[in-house]
Amino acid sequence: MDLTDIPGDAYDGEESPPDLDALESPDSLLKGGSIRERLLDVVIGLRTPTKVSTIAESADCDTETARDYLEWFDEMGMVQRHDGRPVRYERNDAYFQWRRIDRIREEYSEREIVDALDDTLNQIEGYRAQFDATHPDDVSLVDATQEQNLSTEAAWEALSEWETLEQRAALLDEARRNNPVAGSKPGPVDA
Repeated sequence: MDLTDIPGDAYDGEESPPDLDALESPDSLLKGGSIRERLLDVVIGLRTPTKVSTIAESADCDTETARDYLEWFDEMGMVQRHDGRPVRYERNDAYFQWRRIDRIREEYSEREIVDALDDTLNQIEGYRAQFDATHPDDVSLVDATQEQNLSTEAAWEALSEWETLEQRAALLDEARRNNPVAGSKPGPVDA
C-alpha cells in the first residue's frame, strides 16, 4: 500500500468522503470580502512601488476604486505614494511597525513588556554565546554547521530564530521606551 492510498476501512460506510469539487477554490477565498479588505490584503504584500492598475487587478476591483482607497491609505500613512507616470504605491513599513508597537502597548502592561524583553534578551545572549557572534548576520551558515556540529537545517533554524528574537527585542524595547498609550498607567519601569 502506498502512503497516499486511503485504507478501505477509513470510512465506516455511513459517511461519504468529502466532495472536494464542492469546496471553494483558493482563488475565490482570496477574492472574498469587501473591496477595502481585499485592497488592504494586497497593500500589506507590496514590497516595491506598484502601479494602481496592478494593485486593482490583484484586489479584483476597478482602477478608480483602487485609486480612491490608495489615496485614503496614503493619508493614513499605510502606503507611500511614488509620483510619476504612472503613480505607484508601496507599503509603508514604518506605519506597520508603529501599529505593532502600539498593539503591544495596548495589550500588555509595562511590567509584562519589560519581562518579555528580559526573556528575549536572555535567549539572544544564548545564541550569541553559542555562535560567538553579536548578530545572526555575522554567522556563516557553512561555518556554523561545521563548528557547531549541526545539520544545515538545524543551523538555519537557530539563526532564523535568533533573527526573530532580535526583531522582537527591538519591538519590545520601542514599546517600553515610547510614551504610554492613552489610558495606561504612566510611570518609570526599571529594566
